[in-house]
Amino acid sequence: MSVKMRLTRLGDKKSPFYRVVVVDSRVARDGAFVEQIGTYDPLKNPAEVKIDKEKAAKWIATGVQPTDTVRAILVKEGVIKPTVRKQTAKKQPAKDKE
Repeated sequence: MSVKMRLTRLGDKKSPFYRVVVVDSRVARDGAFVEQIGTYDPLKNPAEVKIDKEKAAKWIATGVQPTDTVRAILVKEGVIKPTVRKQTAKKQPAKDKE
């Protein structure tokens, strides 16, 4: 079973509000979750984030993979350290020799 830490959407149309949850990766976006560890409100200025840092750290230690958005939130909150990702170089088209 692959477990992920991701956002689940709540709120009305055009007014999103998210929960940060731990969930089986095969479950739908707004489906059943294992545990809720926080909330994220992008409409407030600045965006309001409430994360239970102890729960998040515990799940990260057990091998849960956060999505890119949740990883960025956790880095901003100081739960995990930022990692440098290796970017793949774009292939240059071959030049025709005349």
